[in-house]
Amino acid sequence: MNLKPLHLAAGVLAPLCIASFFVATVAAELFGTPQTVATVKALIVTPGLWILLPAMAALGASGFALGRSRHGRLVDAKRRRMPIVAANGLLVLLPCAIVLARWAAAGRFDAGFYAVQALELAAGATNLALMFASLRDGLQLAGRRRPAVAAGAR
Repeated sequence: MNLKPLHLAAGVLAPLCIASFFVATVAAELFGTPQTVATVKALIVTPGLWILLPAMAALGASGFALGRSRHGRLVDAKRRRMPIVAANGLLVLLPCAIVLARWAAAGRFDAGFYAVQALELAAGATNLALMFASLRDGLQLAGRRRPAVAAGAR
């Protein structure tokens, strides 16, 4: 079975989910009402996590299978990033999303809410950076993107 299309699709879908959660959260906080924030937080949990979690599982499983026989700088970099992404997602982002959705639904917009919100945004930004770096490296491995050239090497 050719896992490359699955890996590519999951590798695009997962960071797009996280980016959409991030943008929706920031927009709701800056321009929305408390009800808007509560709605965004609820939608992140359902259906958002029901889309993101299978995409992340497919991404991890297909990446593991595809990388099993490959070695090199780019593959090693992807291998180092993904456990961080997984741990950050499962131990920080998932609990934050659930807690924030519950608190927002209850109208609890206190210092605790915003502390957890700040943690979620920082963890989300970290995962986005790591996932986009892995997407870039994956496209380069697949020959769909040329390697970056250092500014002084041109």
